[in-house]
Amino acid sequence: MSSSKATPRIATKVARHSQIIELLVVNTVESQAQLGELLAQKGFGVTQATLSRDLDELGAYKVVDPNGHTVYAVPQDGGDSTPRLGETPSSMRTRLERVVGELLSSATHSANIVVLRTPPGAAQYLASAIDHTAMADIIGTIAGDDTVLLVTKDARGGSAVARDFAAMGAKKSAG
Repeated sequence: MSSSKATPRIATKVARHSQIIELLVVNTVESQAQLGELLAQKGFGVTQATLSRDLDELGAYKVVDPNGHTVYAVPQDGGDSTPRLGETPSSMRTRLERVVGELLSSATHSANIVVLRTPPGAAQYLASAIDHTAMADIIGTIAGDDTVLLVTKDARGGSAVARDFAAMGAKKSAG
């Protein structure tokens, strides 16, 4: 008998909306049927009516991508109406580095906990940028007004993650 356990899928509307946003950002999705199939692969079974309602609630709309295809997109963080579509892990990392460079005041750690400090009012924006970047070492973020708490998968992973964020912050201040 294996001792490893899979993380259970939380099948709430919020979890489904989050998954839809992620799928639309990293995939070229041309139809609701295609999106429904991608959701099913992630463990979310939805009807066409539910999917249509979800897209409406998320503010998703169709745009023409750089290849001339009509695809679904969602607005960017912070109310920016420019569509987010076709972001690659590299472009998401570049965006994260820009945001960290602009906002990070300090990065400290203890075991698998990392504390990032920002100017007042900026922590939630930074946490959102982290959440939208695929970082395998990070389980999740919690943001207050000027502090972001990160939890790493590795029980001793805080040191490496804090160094990574400090290096991203140093790039901007050095440039």
